[in-house]
Amino acid sequence: MHQALRKIRRSSDPYRGTIDTPSLPEHFSAAFELYLRYLISEKRLAENTIAAYSADVGLFLAFCTSGKKMRPEDVDLATIHGFLRQHGAVDNVSRRTNARRISSLKSFFDFLVRENLVDHNPFAMVDLPKSGRLLPKALSEKEVRSLLAPPVAATPIAVRDHAMLYLLYATGLRVSELVRLPLAACNLTAGFVRVIGKGNKERLVPFGEQARLRIEHYLKSARPLILQSKRSNFLFVTRRGTCMTRLRFWQIIRKNALTAGITKDISPHMIRHSFATHLLSHGADLRAVQMMLGHADIATTQIYTHIDHARLKSIHKKFHPRG
Repeated sequence: MHQALRKIRRSSDPYRGTIDTPSLPEHFSAAFELYLRYLISEKRLAENTIAAYSADVGLFLAFCTSGKKMRPEDVDLATIHGFLRQHGAVDNVSRRTNARRISSLKSFFDFLVRENLVDHNPFAMVDLPKSGRLLPKALSEKEVRSLLAPPVAATPIAVRDHAMLYLLYATGLRVSELVRLPLAACNLTAGFVRVIGKGNKERLVPFGEQARLRIEHYLKSARPLILQSKRSNFLFVTRRGTCMTRLRFWQIIRKNALTAGITKDISPHMIRHSFATHLLSHGADLRAVQMMLGHADIATTQIYTHIDHARLKSIHKKFHPRG
């Protein structure tokens, strides 16, 4: 571990001094900082993913410190069980959250083993709690049609919001990808957007004629009026010339859903779920949907096939005479 400390102190990488770690004993702090640098510079994970890993690992290391454990090699099964018991009761966390925490900490100690900072992973013997995978919620095709109805008052902002909703459903982008989409990444002639997704991986996602018409209309009639004399490299802009926040777009979706008479607790991710679900229900190839969603593992995409199976079961139960 002292070698790791020396490695940090002589480091000249661009992340030096920019990683926020909690106040921890020297050995924990060194290991934590090395791990975060690995997630940023080598794994190139998304900012939100790194924040989640950081929160889980930081919480655990703070717990260890409170129990007089000062080095990663001091962590044992008793420490782990104490952490899960205490924070399960204090935070009133679900099994799903506990599973995520265990997964984060397994990854952290796997990294320390690879770096020869500890000789074993104490989480290797800890099983993930069986949380049951929740099926993602999706809108019906009728609800999507209502949501994508043209705005009554075609103000520049309303035209922008309508184009964003259309492109979101047409491509299944993550909300962070949509709001930060560069103007140059949208090819109206070819009908695709170039997206830099999780892990800094690039993908091309096609969109259809209806989405193209909405974006073209927004670019010609609304975007210049929103920007006035300002310039911006983002496709969808605010009056300040910046991109929209994820929270603001969430608010826009909820407002439009209420106007459309949709009572579900809607979110941008539900539109992404709807995109995948509707493609597969109409016969799309699972591998193609995986590529468009930007999933690294096809098992992540397969969850959407379960939704269609659930729908088929409900139809069978409703209409089969001996169901």
